[in-house]
Amino acid sequence: MASFTVAQLRCEYRENPLGIDELRPRLAWQMRTRRRGARQSAFQILARDEAGQTLWDSGKIESDQSTQIEYAGPELRSRQRVTWQVRVWDEGGVSVLSRPAWWEMGLLEPADWTAGWIQGGLVGGPRTIVPAPLLRKSFTLAKPVAAARLYVSALGLFEARLNGQPVGEDALAPGWTEYAKRVRYHVHDVGSLLVPGENVIGALLGDGRYCGHVGFQGRQRYGERPRLIAQLEVVHPDGSRTTLGTDGSWAVAYGPLLQADLLMGEHWDARLEMSGWDAPGFDAAGWQAAETWQGAAPSLVARNGPAIRRIQELAPVADPQPIEDFGVARWLFDFGQNLVGVVRLQATLASGVTLTLRHAETLDADGRIYTANLRSAQQTDIYTSRGGAQVYEPRFTFHGFRYVEVHGYPGAPPRDLLNAVVIHSDMPPTGAFSCSNPLINQLQRNIVWGQKGNFVDVPTDCPQRDERLGWTGDAQVFAPTAAFNMDVAAFFSKWQQDLADAQHENGRIPPIAPDTRFGHEDGGPAWADAIVIVPWTMYQRYGDARLLARHYASMKAWMAYLAETSPGRIRAHPDGVPRQGYGDWLALDGSGGTQGATPRDLIGTAYYAQGARLMGQIAQALGKTGDAKRYARLFEAIRRAFIHRFVTDDGLLIGQTQTACALALRFGLLPARARSGVFSALARDIAARGNRLSTGFVGTPHLPFALSENGRADIAYALLNQRDWPSWLYSVTQGATTIWERWDGWTKDKGFQTPSMNSFNHYAYGAIGAWLYAVAAGIDVDETQPGFKRIMFRPHPGGGLTAVTASLDGPFGRIESAWRARGAVWRWRVVVPPNSTALAHVPARENAAISADGGALVARNATQAIYALEAGAYAFVVK
Repeated sequence: MASFTVAQLRCEYRENPLGIDELRPRLAWQMRTRRRGARQSAFQILARDEAGQTLWDSGKIESDQSTQIEYAGPELRSRQRVTWQVRVWDEGGVSVLSRPAWWEMGLLEPADWTAGWIQGGLVGGPRTIVPAPLLRKSFTLAKPVAAARLYVSALGLFEARLNGQPVGEDALAPGWTEYAKRVRYHVHDVGSLLVPGENVIGALLGDGRYCGHVGFQGRQRYGERPRLIAQLEVVHPDGSRTTLGTDGSWAVAYGPLLQADLLMGEHWDARLEMSGWDAPGFDAAGWQAAETWQGAAPSLVARNGPAIRRIQELAPVADPQPIEDFGVARWLFDFGQNLVGVVRLQATLASGVTLTLRHAETLDADGRIYTANLRSAQQTDIYTSRGGAQVYEPRFTFHGFRYVEVHGYPGAPPRDLLNAVVIHSDMPPTGAFSCSNPLINQLQRNIVWGQKGNFVDVPTDCPQRDERLGWTGDAQVFAPTAAFNMDVAAFFSKWQQDLADAQHENGRIPPIAPDTRFGHEDGGPAWADAIVIVPWTMYQRYGDARLLARHYASMKAWMAYLAETSPGRIRAHPDGVPRQGYGDWLALDGSGGTQGATPRDLIGTAYYAQGARLMGQIAQALGKTGDAKRYARLFEAIRRAFIHRFVTDDGLLIGQTQTACALALRFGLLPARARSGVFSALARDIAARGNRLSTGFVGTPHLPFALSENGRADIAYALLNQRDWPSWLYSVTQGATTIWERWDGWTKDKGFQTPSMNSFNHYAYGAIGAWLYAVAAGIDVDETQPGFKRIMFRPHPGGGLTAVTASLDGPFGRIESAWRARGAVWRWRVVVPPNSTALAHVPARENAAISADGGALVARNATQAIYALEAGAYAFVVK
């Protein structure tokens, strides 16, 4: 009898995906067993078509690979469903056949689309919002339904309806892309919603980013009004098909949704609701014919990332509190957590009662909601009652908030008047971290909530003010932490396409993607470099070589642009391109500016070198040995230029800030004669500041690693444990539940920072999370065997912690590391998932006694003993 099972069958990072357009989908699975040494020795994939006929039999393949396995059968067709299973042989030759899984292809060719784009007649202006259109079509099915699919998308946002029911569970669909080039469509199985006879299909549209407010640039950045395309395909039991698409025969009207804007909020007048408008039997005599749109439409592509969903709900943590404002009663609801989403209103109200709901992250000194930091974003929903019991939940907006102020409620509202609905991209949680310090545990929770709130289809900087843009620098510094906390493989695959779509013809990368063209065409050092750093990070975490291959040309074009604009290989040179980037954004070592004191050409040249080094490794991973050698030579040339310009003959670093030292150390840019001196200067600067950091967005992610990689994890822990600002824990001690944009977003002595740029949900400084997992807990990747095929367990106990526990659901299964220290005894337990191996670096001095219940000792030195581990659970004790 087999001692393992085969589970977690996935196709393109999803379980049973409906509507994909990858012609060679990638498959993955996991072995499940607690048995030590369990590994896959061979596999066989069996794929069948809709009729049950064999489409592809891979045959028995001697391999231990169980992720990123490319389908190699006949060419796939539009709409084709493929059912597949995998047989896995373990190291002893025993085989197990998995349960079936499936994937279904979307519409692969433009000719598959017979539907056209339609729209309503109202058009707003750059600052004027108009009501949202309702679109409907009544049709008759003469035969029973065997199966049906709805292929639907919008320029803007849509909510599809069929016979009075919502279609699917997606929110804010279809998300945000580079609209001039592509827009994604969603596919839904709607067979159960259709009936023989009359049916009605409908859709409600929202402005979204297509024609609504985007950042601080007003409305209509891409188009003038929202548009819909939908294609319903019905298969009948006799094999015949009925296809219905959007065209001029659809009807349009304007109803209760008077405003639908992501930044400003929704205005819903329930008195204007048209009951049954999306169901049979409705009288649509007063509706007008929808307009068809013949403009330059973007390519329609299948959804290639996680859908945005309503993930969880939070109730208020206390009864609403009254706030008197010039004799007008307002009520304050506290949800106890800074979150991103909307609130659901449930009440019985008289007709015409209007409630105004204002959202804010924090309170001012008088206990009122603090909205100055929202800038022009209103974050306000207005609901007018139709009378009676009713439920309202906004559809086409989201807010960043902990507090909601309600105005207009007659009397004292009950606590259950509002419930918060948390919205973000549907990324399964993969990581967990906890330790013996409650403040650090809260910090980790804040990091996760910051990721939830800012991973809403694109990695945004903040979720509340008039910005909410896909800033590239924020994303690249946080990507390693993001990949610990959640499964972000598909999320960043989608965003990497946004980056490529935003790339200019000359190779430069803008600072945000999708690109809103707000004036800065070159993102500059650490921002534009996301084009290389993010896919490399995804390759390391998930083994995704296709992502590297697909965007290799884009990365090469970027490197070529740097070569043309970096005189003497000094990037951001004062004599080079006009813009030198954003510096070490929001660092505290400057003279009061936002870009810090680290020379921008030092940052630029350091990242140019790092880009060359990573490109060499990427080329090597793709088998492009010529390119690999060329980029390796380029790295050495940039390194020499860096040393010549920034390292003195005495081994000192010009512009010797914490960020400058951290980058030079981590990127391998220093000559041997300068490493110890630069590191000593870094340590002295930290000590001189009272064990405080001074770094900004660029330096902060690298600072703790620069310390621990050079034997001073104790200094990194001192920074981590610091409770006075600037520090990670200062905001925690002030009650923060997400990561702040600025170290001093609020301080006891100064109050709020400048309202023009002061988000309280900004994940960039949450990049410390990667250090918590990789260094404090000791779970890290092995760059030579990506995707956690081999795990590097390398914990660094310290910082007064007596226990650390972490886990990560990696591509091969759950990885665990847990240690605790009591007196002179240090105990450590690790788990290696099946089909993986590990190197466990046990921290122990030469004279320490080590007991291990397994593994092979492969090395020992003055600070550690290294054990090679197969799959299984292991325990170590150091005395």
